[in-house]
Amino acid sequence: MSVAAVAVFCGSRFGTRPAFLAAAREMGTGLGEAGMRLVYGGGDVGLMGAVADATLLAGGQVSGVIPTFLQSREVMHAGVDDLTVTDSMHSRKQLMFARADAFVVLPGGLGTFDETMEIVTWRQLKLHDKPIFIVNVAGWADAMLAMLDAAVHDGFAETSALALFEVVPDVATVMARLTATPRQPTTEDVSRL
Repeated sequence: MSVAAVAVFCGSRFGTRPAFLAAAREMGTGLGEAGMRLVYGGGDVGLMGAVADATLLAGGQVSGVIPTFLQSREVMHAGVDDLTVTDSMHSRKQLMFARADAFVVLPGGLGTFDETMEIVTWRQLKLHDKPIFIVNVAGWADAMLAMLDAAVHDGFAETSALALFEVVPDVATVMARLTATPRQPTTEDVSRL
């Protein structure tokens, strides 16, 4: 059985390059057409809103998860099928983790870096074995990847840490990988996180 639900981490802003918005729209369209549920941060702004809009436009299902204090700042997306409001950022990430079979990282800023590092760390700690894909649209992730390489080079991480995620060049490649990836059992039990 292939992946049924994908958590997408991406910016609450659009960024400066048209390729970023194009990739977000392509991701949402791909998920919707493949029948994979989008799990995302629940906002109606930036790339996250674009992914949700494109998923819905393609006939897909969307689960949004947003903490109370961001309801007005990120403007909750009124059109999603399932919108959950949590009490904190941590509970938001726990719920997104529990609902997803795989994780896709698109361009974004500090929040996206935070989500990426946490989900990679959880995999390193063997709290899950769900696939993580970093989509390096127009080279946006180069600096983040260089930082991870430096952590290995400087002795703060094992070389095996670089195998905890897969870097792909575009949305077409990540969609091909998602459809070929066997589904791992998901769990609502996030007590170890």
